[in-house]
Amino acid sequence: MESDFSDSCSPLTDGTALAVARGTLRLFFRHDMSGILEVPLPNGRRADIMALDGAGRITIVEIKCSRADLLGDMKWPDYFDYCDRYFWAVPSGFDLSLFESEALWPGRTGLIVADQYDAELVRPAPMEPLAAARRKAETLRFARRAARRLTALADPDHAAELGW
Repeated sequence: MESDFSDSCSPLTDGTALAVARGTLRLFFRHDMSGILEVPLPNGRRADIMALDGAGRITIVEIKCSRADLLGDMKWPDYFDYCDRYFWAVPSGFDLSLFESEALWPGRTGLIVADQYDAELVRPAPMEPLAAARRKAETLRFARRAARRLTALADPDHAAELGW
């Protein structure tokens, strides 16, 4: 059994990151997308947000709260194999000109500016469709992860016994 609850549900502990996540999830909800936070990927990486839309397309969001965080993190290209589109999400006031750098692949990534109440889509992310087999595997992982998290809320004692 895939066990990811204990490793994947640690909340985003930075208050700014949590606010950006909340606003981004509200934006997604208005666009018929359902998301979960802190999603481990098969390659060992962890997406800050993973969301599914009504057509089954997968979106991954990487939250960045500072210039140093953005420029010091080179793991984000590893997420592309697990999503149809990829976004950066940042708090208001962030220097958006950084995202025009070719090093951050502006032609392949979208950009969201968010606070705890809402978010704005600054640059859409292009769709790069996943292969059918990968989409099926990732959708199943997403559904099972979300179900385990809900089960753990309803029965935390049992979830702890199972290592969720």
